[in-house]
Amino acid sequence: MIGAVLFALFVALMLAGMPIGVALGVGGAAAIAMANLSTANFGLLAVPQNFYASLTKYPLLALPMFVLVGSIFDRSGVAQRLVNFAASIVGRGPGMLPVVAILVAMFLGGISGSGPANAAAVGGVMIAAMARAGYPAGFSASVIGGAAATDILIPPSIALILYSVMVPGASVPALFAAGMVPGVLAGLALIIPTIWLSRRYQLGTKEADQPRPPFWRSLREAAWGLFAPVLILGGMRMGWFTPTEAAAVAVGYGLFVGMVVHRTIGWRDLGPIFREAAEISGVILMIIGLASIFAYSVNTLGIIDPVAKAIVDLGWGSTGTLVVMMTLLIVVGMFLDGVSIFLIFVPLMVPLMRAFNWDPVWFGVLLTMMVAIGQFTPPMAVNLMVSCKMAGVSMEETFRWVEWLVMSMIIRMMTVEYYPPLALWLPRSLGY
Repeated sequence: MIGAVLFALFVALMLAGMPIGVALGVGGAAAIAMANLSTANFGLLAVPQNFYASLTKYPLLALPMFVLVGSIFDRSGVAQRLVNFAASIVGRGPGMLPVVAILVAMFLGGISGSGPANAAAVGGVMIAAMARAGYPAGFSASVIGGAAATDILIPPSIALILYSVMVPGASVPALFAAGMVPGVLAGLALIIPTIWLSRRYQLGTKEADQPRPPFWRSLREAAWGLFAPVLILGGMRMGWFTPTEAAAVAVGYGLFVGMVVHRTIGWRDLGPIFREAAEISGVILMIIGLASIFAYSVNTLGIIDPVAKAIVDLGWGSTGTLVVMMTLLIVVGMFLDGVSIFLIFVPLMVPLMRAFNWDPVWFGVLLTMMVAIGQFTPPMAVNLMVSCKMAGVSMEETFRWVEWLVMSMIIRMMTVEYYPPLALWLPRSLGY
């Protein structure tokens, strides 16, 4: 009974317009109070205790630092230099400029772990260029929104850091390594329909008129940005620093590139950069803390295990259950952000993962791919909302374009589902 009230209250508060994190916290606190857990579980003291405990986990220190890295590189001019370098590789012609946008989003995905920040950085450089080349604004917004979704797959990834905190047996280095190949495949899954759509509908007819940047000059100018993922991931692999320390190193490197090398960041810019990163990090951590209250109440009320057992007893098997989970999470991803999805659904997924003997690293990557698809699937896709705002179009104008990108990404996700070595080969080769 209390479990039903818990979920009903959460949904009602969310539909009433309350922020999702607050709805999770209020619903969880109300359930704790109703259950009268004062003797065994300290009653309402469990609310602040769980809020605090959820934020005092060492891997979470990397989260605000990687958010700060994204803000620094967004203002350092690295994105424009990466655009010129990618354009020098793929050249000019129908469909090539959208490919550049996807490649740049993948490059930036190796620096920061926030999809909306990636969409803003790439959109700020590419939307105007694609408009001059003759691409419709709805198409440009679709491509950039989809490309930014690869950010949470390609390490470093905020989503994978959060998953590692919640799931035993899934270390951050292993998840980062496991996300590399699926992340690259996700980018390729977007490139194929992008080129096909551009040529079928004769988009970008003016692109060939734009000059092709010289390769060596573009490479030299983009070298500092290209080296950032090598420093972050290579340093972790060599054992120079942990993932959390890697985030701090990335911040120092980004400031050096922006203030010393490119000189696009001045001392006066540091205040707005730090404030923006603090605001974004504060929102994410607040959601994590409040959601921990919800998760505690669900676990204490004993809701998760019976639900997981009921799903197993339905007889769908491992494959059938995965298909249902994928469908559910993609739909949920249209309305909720990735952090909220992980905090709400991962506690339910862990018993299923154990029941069907799913590898926690592989399942973490698969779950992240589901969330990534939801981030650019209308009607409430967070990445697509950012790119549409920057392109000055309504989300309805993206429907005819983005549906092809979503279908291609779903096919790629199913490939990883049915062939786990695509995700597990690299971490096992590296000894994680």
